[in-house]
Amino acid sequence: MNKPANNSGNNSPGELLRVVNLNEESVSEAEPEQVEVIHYPKDEISPGKLITLNFSLAPAKNADAIIDSNFGKAPVSFKYGDGNLLSSFENIMLGLKAGDHEIFTVEAEQAFGLRNEDNIHIYPRFQFPADLVMEKGLMINFSDVGGNEQAGVISDFSADEVKVDFNHPLADLDILFTVNIIAVEPI
Repeated sequence: MNKPANNSGNNSPGELLRVVNLNEESVSEAEPEQVEVIHYPKDEISPGKLITLNFSLAPAKNADAIIDSNFGKAPVSFKYGDGNLLSSFENIMLGLKAGDHEIFTVEAEQAFGLRNEDNIHIYPRFQFPADLVMEKGLMINFSDVGGNEQAGVISDFSADEVKVDFNHPLADLDILFTVNIIAVEPI
């Protein structure tokens, strides 16, 4: 017969969890998990900071094929963790300061993901407007029943069917992420 946990009220104040293994006669106490809290200096990129930077994105295998860049233009600002930048891109900048210029390689899985064949759908041609000029590579916004929009790219079509790829256009690409940090400010 298994023994119930001792709930006699003499638990230590720091005790967070009591574990009972129903397959054994004894009761064991689990140590609370320690979470490391990192305190960054006020001038380093970290949560709770406004970051102003110039950036560029390029395929890692072809650094000259710039996908997006604001170098030569006004810098952009964002609050760390606000969702304007993928968390993997934010995390690699942790600890950088104003004046830092870095080039990072972000692997496909952490950048825009890997291609997933389940994200390719075939629709009857009649579901598209008759006057829509079909061409491979055409990007179309689709709405689901909840009104959420999702971009899809026509990857193939015939008189009867249209194949639409909902994978991110940069899926499967390792990305070179170049940053020039202009300012880091506490919010």
